[in-house]
Amino acid sequence: MKGFSKTIVKLKVPILILALVLAIPSVVSYLHTKVNYDLLTYLPGDIDTMKGQDILIDEFGTGAFSMCIVEGMPEKEVSDLKKEIEQVDHVKKVLWYDSFLSTRIPMEMLPEEVYEAFNEGDATMMFVLFDESTSGDGTMAAVEEIRRIAGKKVFLAGMTGVLVDTRNLSEAEAPIYVIIAVILATLVLMLSMDSFLIPFLFLASIGLAILYNLGTNFFLGSISYVTKALAAVLQLGVTMDYSIFLWHSYLACLEKGRSREDAMAEAIDETFSSVVGSSVTTIAGFIALCFMSFTLGLDLGLVMAKGVLFGVISCVTVLPSMILILHGALMKTRHRPLLPDLKGMGKFVTDHYRICFLAFLLLLVPALYGYAHTKVYYNLDSSLPRDLPGIVANEKQAEKFNTGATDMILVSSSVSERDVRTMARQLKKIDGVNYVLGLNTIKGGALPGELIPENLREALESENWQLLLLGSEYQIASDQVNAQCDQIESVIKEFDPSAMLIGEAPCTRDLIHVTANDFATVSTVSIGVIFAIILLVFRSLSLPFILVAVIELGIFINMGVPAYTGTVIPFIASIVIGTIQLGSTVDYAILMTTRYRRERMKGTEKKEAVATAVDASAKSVLVSALAFFAATFGVGLYSNIDMISSLCTLMARGALISMGCVIFILPSFLMIFDRVITATSAGGRKKKDRKEAEVQTA
Repeated sequence: MKGFSKTIVKLKVPILILALVLAIPSVVSYLHTKVNYDLLTYLPGDIDTMKGQDILIDEFGTGAFSMCIVEGMPEKEVSDLKKEIEQVDHVKKVLWYDSFLSTRIPMEMLPEEVYEAFNEGDATMMFVLFDESTSGDGTMAAVEEIRRIAGKKVFLAGMTGVLVDTRNLSEAEAPIYVIIAVILATLVLMLSMDSFLIPFLFLASIGLAILYNLGTNFFLGSISYVTKALAAVLQLGVTMDYSIFLWHSYLACLEKGRSREDAMAEAIDETFSSVVGSSVTTIAGFIALCFMSFTLGLDLGLVMAKGVLFGVISCVTVLPSMILILHGALMKTRHRPLLPDLKGMGKFVTDHYRICFLAFLLLLVPALYGYAHTKVYYNLDSSLPRDLPGIVANEKQAEKFNTGATDMILVSSSVSERDVRTMARQLKKIDGVNYVLGLNTIKGGALPGELIPENLREALESENWQLLLLGSEYQIASDQVNAQCDQIESVIKEFDPSAMLIGEAPCTRDLIHVTANDFATVSTVSIGVIFAIILLVFRSLSLPFILVAVIELGIFINMGVPAYTGTVIPFIASIVIGTIQLGSTVDYAILMTTRYRRERMKGTEKKEAVATAVDASAKSVLVSALAFFAATFGVGLYSNIDMISSLCTLMARGALISMGCVIFILPSFLMIFDRVITATSAGGRKKKDRKEAEVQTA
């Protein structure tokens, strides 16, 4: 490693030039990275709801649909609007009553269920079918064009409209997230560091690492909008302490009388050996997300694990180059840190360790209760402001047509017309089902089969499948609609075991089931992996239990707070926050425990060893936690997307809670279980015996 460090020092100028040059293709790649705004596409591909989406595209050339609600418009104008919408690129077909009968024939001639599905008072509704998926670029462009054509008096309900609003809002806010995080992180660094210039070098170095990370996302094919929004902010928060460690190590080496080059080479060595263990636990936490069946975890986990790796590389290559080149300016701008050094904290904590341990026991029960009773929501609409066009349209559909969800049923073409009608009658008996429409449900009576237009037949039947539309009065993600979906599937599979219910409501129900299993999986994997890393680092059987227990208390408190404040959080927060908080803040515990073990291995008495560990690490933990807090808290306050706001708020609060647990509660564990730690840690007993022998000899 010494050879590597000296090479970095020697090639500081070429390294900095290369780092800046690499930023150019990174920016280009970032700008061309596709962003996915439909979180439901991250469901496993082997479930019916996802397989049905593929069948829709392959068999019907239809991947998505929206409901266009028109109020107070004459039938002729509605018909003209329908024709105009059908001319929009990627619109496959628009279904309205004139798709069944000529506008010369009174609308009342339609079968009752068809009439009621399309009309309510002065409002009428058209079904717009698209030839791409819900989140396809063509579909989203078509929605924006339809909105432009139709104007404000027409409401376009459905998932794609919500995704368009999500994209527009996210793209407008994302740059501001970074600006807020940078400003607040700079403020923290100004207070805590001893140079006015060094915070800007930290941010420049980390900024380049963020660019490399975001640029290489191009090779993943696409990333979710959640990952895009959080990646830069989260990477800034979790990798800042690597830069702080390098700077402090460099100054310490200079104080020993080393030359700039030798001091930096030694600082790189020390930093690399220290941050490797720290970064491995953080990366392990993010990798645990990759074990989710809901592959948003894979998306976020890979990007953030990659980001931490880039952060480490930049810290030991780019940042040293910047510091050496600007050494003179850095020395001229040095000042006394404005934050106190927290000396004496160790004595305070060790003198009151019993109270701190009692606090752990008292906090554990309400924390666990809150953790178990925090409510989450799964309706993706709920994370957006209520005045967005897509949300307004969905509420208009619910108000005018008493319809909360519109789904599709795929039934084999081999199922007879008679059986389809029987199936439809049974479906309409299910509570909350408003209508079931398909070719075989409307034939006969006022609409003989031979009068059905061929283009309508093509839209609702293929060689292998027939398509039915189903309207439900229940809201997506509600207990009622989830139970309804189960009942619908039970009925349709009686007539055709291969039948599928597809749409936002069944997808959201599947999301609830999948993520419930993911929560247990991710928690187990993250705790297990980090437990194993701590076991290897300290070669101790007891310390992994202690460190994980302390951070898990912080997680329980953090995730339990919403239960007491009456806050409902997005489902993804309940899965990923625990893993992120564990992986990114267990470093605080490792830092303090490393110093404690070093002191005990030297033969230092228990209380003095713990006090020294607290004094030596408290400020580093404080600065690191404040930097993490600063990078996320402002974004949590600013963002109008609750998915982003809630995640950032939880991460910001979690950093402070974990900091408090490590500074106050971990030392009490070390005091109380010192004998167990010594007995179950490699080398602990030997060193203790040696100290006792020295005392006896004296």
